[in-house]
Amino acid sequence: MATTLRKVGLTMVAWTAFASSALAHHPTGGKVPATFTEGLLSGLGHPVIGPDHLAFIIAIGIAAALVPGGVGIIGAFIAASTLGVLAHFGAWDLPMAEVLVASSVVAAGVLVSRGRNAGSSMWIGLAALAGIVHGYAFGESIVGADRGVLGAYLLGLAIVSAVVASGIMLVTRSMASPENAGEARLRVAGAVLGSVGLVLVAGALIA
Repeated sequence: MATTLRKVGLTMVAWTAFASSALAHHPTGGKVPATFTEGLLSGLGHPVIGPDHLAFIIAIGIAAALVPGGVGIIGAFIAASTLGVLAHFGAWDLPMAEVLVASSVVAAGVLVSRGRNAGSSMWIGLAALAGIVHGYAFGESIVGADRGVLGAYLLGLAIVSAVVASGIMLVTRSMASPENAGEARLRVAGAVLGSVGLVLVAGALIA
């Protein structure tokens, strides 16, 4: 398990280095979506081509498997990210958004490493705050689009976030039973996520 997590971490670090080139493979090629279909596809693609967004969604999926009412963590992130997108769409300004997004991954890594000691209230609070920031970053791709396209984009974001986080939640539950939370594995997972977050923070600051 630890070997697998290290491989995942190395893969995500490499992915970070090539994130800009990955944008060219986005469903709309980085252009503002112009139709309902383009908006939906853009929403489905955006969270998974960005290593910062994907890492955080993975983290909340792990958390959802460990704490009571964990599904609420996923819901809090989706609701807050929707508000973040709408804020950006409405011309609200959030300075250093990319740094904040990357920092949220570091924070998530710390909480994952704490396992069940990080309660649901801490996770829901982080998911809500980070959701606003991630949503603001998501909103950059939709500014200038029609409202109907915006709705499709939000739908796509919600679907992919829910599917990925729920999938990670189920995998985590299969590996960490209620009797054995797999604390060593969680520490490794948290260290991987935290390391990825630090790389992302450094990249955002340099950019």
